[in-house]
Amino acid sequence: MKTKIIIGASALLLAVTPNLIGQDLARNPNADIGLLAYDQPHPSAAVDADSAGGTAADTKDEEAELAKKLQNPVASLISVPIQNNWDFGIGPANAMRYTANIQPVIPFSLGTNWNLITRTIIPVIYAESPIKGGTAQSGLGDIVQSLWLSPKAPTSSGWIWGAGMVLLYPSGTDGLSSHHWGAGPTALVLKQQNGWTYGALVNHIWSYAQTGGHGTSDAGDASDGSDAGIRATFLQPFVSYSTKTFTTFGLNTESTYDWSHSQWSVPLNASVSQLVKLGGKPVQFALGAKYYAEGPSGGPDWGMRFTVTFLFPK
Repeated sequence: MKTKIIIGASALLLAVTPNLIGQDLARNPNADIGLLAYDQPHPSAAVDADSAGGTAADTKDEEAELAKKLQNPVASLISVPIQNNWDFGIGPANAMRYTANIQPVIPFSLGTNWNLITRTIIPVIYAESPIKGGTAQSGLGDIVQSLWLSPKAPTSSGWIWGAGMVLLYPSGTDGLSSHHWGAGPTALVLKQQNGWTYGALVNHIWSYAQTGGHGTSDAGDASDGSDAGIRATFLQPFVSYSTKTFTTFGLNTESTYDWSHSQWSVPLNASVSQLVKLGGKPVQFALGAKYYAEGPSGGPDWGMRFTVTFLFPK
């Protein structure tokens, strides 16, 4: 096991590392819920509002509400984040792995009091071989889908919560898949006040069936070569602060415990995000860094993340 000690509060940052590339996404299905955050209104926002019969103050309030929703994973907001991850220092060859997570978030209204929030993570992977002279692999990873049932209104004390299930689909290209079907519970709780958002998300995935392939790959992280089923717990405490100009600074960890191999993966993430308008449409840009405080031998040491989120407010 590779254990790293973080020295100083400056070692902040974001992502995840299990034994197989396909299981990487299965064991960390929230590869970026990563505090969606947000930004400064476009200079033309006041003009647009006035021309539509509104006011600059109305537009600013709308921007503030959008920024707030972006930090809430169970907000009633359609969004399509495209999360680009680069992980470095994998294996003896110090290989790089690139993962683009396409993860649409779609809410459904269930009557007057409840929402059903769906988030589907579709990973597209390019992985250099961690062994010198090995062959790089590319393709689709396993799809992970989370479904949360959440009240439309916070509790009397201001807490927002959601609970439901997480599903793993063995959709990955051979060599990039865990070759397991999986499912389990998921829940989250958060609070928003005075510009701060803080809370935690948790889930657990058990595999309940296996497809015909084998999950090991020379393009993945270190593996013991076994076909042990997936039993993984994911923990994501998070905190962020948004300024009055809607610039948001976030910090979280996306920790995964792999019960099948008794192994922690603990990437620490720091990010800064800004919401802008392109062609009159809101788009969020986020840049982050990650440091692996702990992970399997041969796993990545550090990484970077760049996310573009397309927003479709009602």
